[in-house]
Amino acid sequence: MKLIAGVDIGNSTTEVCVGGVASDGTLEFLSSVSRFTTGTKGTVDNVAGIKTALEMAMEKLNRPVGDLSLIRINEAAPVIGDTAMETITETIITDSSMIGHNPSTPAGAGTAVGELLSIRHLGQGDTGTPYIVVADRSVTYEAVAELLNKAMERMQIVGVILQADEAVLVENRLKKKIPIIDEVRNVDMIPEHKMAAIEVALTGDSVRMLSNPYGIATLLDLDAEDTKAVTPIAKSLIGKSSAVVIKTPHGNVKENVLPAGEITIVSKDGNRRTINIDEGAVPIMNLLEESGEIQDMVGEAETNVGNMLSGIKNNMENLTSEQTGSVHITDILAVDTLAPVLISGALAGETCMEKAVGIAAMVKTKQLPMERIAQVLTEQIHVSVKVAGVEAVMATLGAMTTPGTTLPLAILDLGGGSTDAAMIDETGTVRMTHKAGAGELVSMLIQIELGLHSRTTAEEIKKYPVGRVESLFHMRLENGGMHFFEEAIDPRLFGSVVLIEPHDLIKIEENVAMEKIIQVRKEAKQKVFVRNALRALREIAPEHNIKKIPNIVLVGGSAEDFEVPEMLMEELAKYKIVCGRGNIRRTEGPRNAVATGLVLSYIGGKHDDE
Repeated sequence: MKLIAGVDIGNSTTEVCVGGVASDGTLEFLSSVSRFTTGTKGTVDNVAGIKTALEMAMEKLNRPVGDLSLIRINEAAPVIGDTAMETITETIITDSSMIGHNPSTPAGAGTAVGELLSIRHLGQGDTGTPYIVVADRSVTYEAVAELLNKAMERMQIVGVILQADEAVLVENRLKKKIPIIDEVRNVDMIPEHKMAAIEVALTGDSVRMLSNPYGIATLLDLDAEDTKAVTPIAKSLIGKSSAVVIKTPHGNVKENVLPAGEITIVSKDGNRRTINIDEGAVPIMNLLEESGEIQDMVGEAETNVGNMLSGIKNNMENLTSEQTGSVHITDILAVDTLAPVLISGALAGETCMEKAVGIAAMVKTKQLPMERIAQVLTEQIHVSVKVAGVEAVMATLGAMTTPGTTLPLAILDLGGGSTDAAMIDETGTVRMTHKAGAGELVSMLIQIELGLHSRTTAEEIKKYPVGRVESLFHMRLENGGMHFFEEAIDPRLFGSVVLIEPHDLIKIEENVAMEKIIQVRKEAKQKVFVRNALRALREIAPEHNIKKIPNIVLVGGSAEDFEVPEMLMEELAKYKIVCGRGNIRRTEGPRNAVATGLVLSYIGGKHDDE
């Protein structure tokens, strides 16, 4: 019996299927395995992951990898995702400008306007001037409260700014309640004897005056030009529980507008179409659709998108040892998003949300990167390795092992980097397409819009539902239901938003509302998976009419997602299409379709790849 292995190298995972072919040509599937892809898809770095996956698959058979007669790998283009900001205004704060801040544990409530004064200089204060007192962490909260209580007997103190996280401790010791802002880690940046406005919102509310440029203008007596300059600060404080804005004479707010730039789409017919990324994702994708088959895309030099697209190409040239200019971008998926932009020089790393365009790009090279992978793998394991088929075609063959399918049949292969679609009719004719953008772009959008520090956290938010731990024995689910526990939950999770993994609860460290997480997650999946699926299906459908596709099988790692298949089924129900997750070989679910198809295609072929 010959042992044939099909290997599917994906952006996120490498999957293997091992089949045994008897002398009479009958096929028996023997084992399968999935593990993380090593390196960028389509590069020699993939070899390490392929070897490990093959070893794991053969270990199930108690056989060495050397017993394989042939290894067949898929032919595919790598997909790289990155973001291009539509309009970024970087506000550089100096000591003669306006500064915003958002501590999480202020005290008191209300708005106050006054002159900034160090707690060490209380003796220099005038009796008729309202003051906002500033104290660094070297002064204990007991001393701060004692000094303020004494000073309030002769001075008008309307607010306090603290470096330490001690607002509540100070407030509890004051005879007169005033708004207190704390956690100002760069308190040394605050210029003394300048005017400032502070605001602490009521519990459950957000600041009103300081999140409104006209509110800041009212409190600090700004003219129209200053009001325009302070707008980024006001935007950064929307939805915050507290804030401080400082004004000095001759304020200096420098604005550096980084041009987003233009994308030029070069069609294979020689036509060139250009669009500014400021137009947004929808016009970009409309122009892409009008351009037909794409030869390359380039970005305007020395702009945000130009640098991004050049970086993608340079990265692939370095990874594949290609010559400069030999790497081409043949497809992109652009989606509108919002990104937090750092306000440089602010007191505590304040950001404001700016419109952005997220882009996934499909990169192709002159060389066939899979041929190089096959060569290196052959040299290392001494088994014949061949590039055997196009990914989408192999996925279609694998999908046909799902019970209940019939021809004509379409598949959507929802991977990490790309969404591939193919349709096979009763005559065996296959139409296919590869579209940039899938799970990794979704993770990127989630990370950007939620301001997460870790891509791993974004990946987990993409994969699992969320809940809020409301007591040590119950949790509110995102669908509004309640879940009760027989034993007490870890007290460290109390009051937190958590990810509900199959066997554990994972706390989300960032302070983001559960409702916001759900909204961003679902919108990201709609923007990427649903939109990409529709444009891919439209391309492969007879006469480009999706209604003429009777059956669709969802395969790939992202088809295991807990909500994406339902989103697609709901969208495709409008076209009266039978759609659902695949169950490859009745046992694998939506995974292993390409690897299975690679083994099946060996049986159906003439074995001329041996």
